[in-house]
Parts: sequence; C-alpha cells; structure tokens
Amino acid sequence: MTTTTRPVLLLTGTYAALSVLTLVVIVLFRNHPAMVTDAVWVRATIVVGSSLLTFAFARSAARGSRKGLLRLRIVSAVMLVAIVVIVALPGLFPVWLRVEQAVCGLLLLGVTVLINGRRSR
Repeated sequence: MTTTTRPVLLLTGTYAALSVLTLVVIVLFRNHPAMVTDAVWVRATIVVGSSLLTFAFARSAARGSRKGLLRLRIVSAVMLVAIVVIVALPGLFPVWLRVEQAVCGLLLLGVTVLINGRRSR
C-alpha cells in the first residue's frame, strides 16, 4: 500500500472526522425530532465506531500490516454497501443524514478503489 498510503489515510481520516462532526451536530439538535430520530442516533453511533476502526485499520495497513489491509478492505466494502442502501431507501432517515452518508460513501468508494487496485497489491 505504498503509493496509496497517503490518499487512503486522508480519505479514512476525513471519513472519521465527518462522522464525529455529524454526531456532534446530532447532539446539538437532539431536541428537534424532525431532524434527529432514534434511527439517526443509532446510525450515527455505528458510523462513528466504524469510521474510527476504518482509520485505525488504514494506519495499520500503512505500517505494512497485511491483517490491517485485509480488515480495511472488509470494513470499507461492508460500510460502502450499507451506505448505498441507506442513501437509496426513502423515508428511513432525514435528507440531511442521507446527504452526509452519501459523502461518506464517496470517501469510502475512493478507499475501496485505492486499496483494491493494482498499485496496492
């Protein structure tokens, strides 16, 4: 993962930062039931946890860990699929969260393409 190390760390770091920032926004708007539902709390909490793990796996892979790279491949692909489903399902989440998840999905798409490309092998 030599030539892809920096971009992958940047993408996963941005994903983690955006996820944490989203959780902060949810806390700030917790008294607005149209914006913050129980489903939003659950999803955001899961995303923060997985984004921090994703970043940790990217750092491990950047240090040469094959297990870290494998974990990064699995987590980024699984979360990407979950995000696509969430963005595609109408009505389950507020529009603002679906937009945020779409941005997270684009970040993870970049990670997935980079870590599964020829240069990373």
